[in-house]
Parts: sequence; C-alpha cells; structure tokens
Amino acid sequence: MLEQAKVVIRELTVEDAPKLTALREQLDRETSFMLMEPGERQVTLKQVEDMLDSYDGSDNSLMIGAEAEGRLTGYLSVQGGKARRNRHSAHIVVGILQEAQGIGIGSAFFERMDTWAVAQGIVRLELTVMAHNERALRLYQKSGFEIEGTKRKSLRVDGRWVDEYYMGKLLPEQEPEQESPTSH
Repeated sequence: MLEQAKVVIRELTVEDAPKLTALREQLDRETSFMLMEPGERQVTLKQVEDMLDSYDGSDNSLMIGAEAEGRLTGYLSVQGGKARRNRHSAHIVVGILQEAQGIGIGSAFFERMDTWAVAQGIVRLELTVMAHNERALRLYQKSGFEIEGTKRKSLRVDGRWVDEYYMGKLLPEQEPEQESPTSH
C-alpha cells in the first residue's frame, strides 16, 4: 500500500505516454470496473501520444495522473465537448490501481479537476459508473456528483449484465466572454 505523502498529482504530457499505456493495461487486468477487458485495449504508443497532445492543446480537456516512486498509479481524464453547444460539458474517466486506493488520490483528482474546470468555464461534469461499484459511487457522491439515470444492461461483465449509473455535477457558472463583432 502506498502512502499519500509519496504521491504527486500532476498534469500528464506526451512524455508520459509509455507510463499511461502501462497503467491502463494494468487496470484492465486487475479490475472489472474499467470498460476494457484484459488484452482488448489495442492502442499504439503513437495513439496515446497523440491523445495526450490533443489534451495539452485543448482548453476544455485535461489529463492528470498520480505518480508514486516514478510510476503512474492512477489517472483522471476530462474530455470536453467539441461543438459550441456542448463545450461547457465534459466527460470523466478515472482509474486508480488497487494498491493506491483508499489514500486520497481520488479526492485529490476531483478537487484539482473542479478548480481547473471552473477556471475553464466548464459548467457540467459527467461520468458513468457500474451500479455495483460502491467505492467509486461513494467517491463520486462525496465529490458532488448525483445519479441522473440508469443505463440498464449497459455492459456484460464476466457473463453477467451490469447496469451503469449516469452521474452528473453542475459547477458554478462564470460570466461568458462577450464576442466581438469580428469574431464570427
């Protein structure tokens, strides 16, 4: 088990692609709460680098990681909408290794994300979670997320149907910037 004092929460960069790839593959192996099954994730290092580069160049997407002893032990991605009508909204994916759970990484991720999201003008955060993932549900509810609906038979995990909850959180709105007449 890791100690929280040894964990650094930071924004991930293109140079972190190998670490992020290894982390996601390990998460796929050790938990059935992630979307992908072991061996199903077929992405190249270049694709992960491109994804991290796109996050770095975006004003409404963020990828942060928890690093301990030189390796990533968790990540949180926030992907903002691409169209004008949904740029204020962002979808979240989070994964934390079992050995790093229970020491505050999830709470630290959500605190950092909230501060960043408000500064970026994001008003809505959303995620899905398997209905039986009680630990994640507690974290999300503690972080201000509410269940907005249920996707029945959303996934098939180990031969069983699994429901997922849609969860959302509304953030304080910032005053929108006025468009100049020449910005159309």
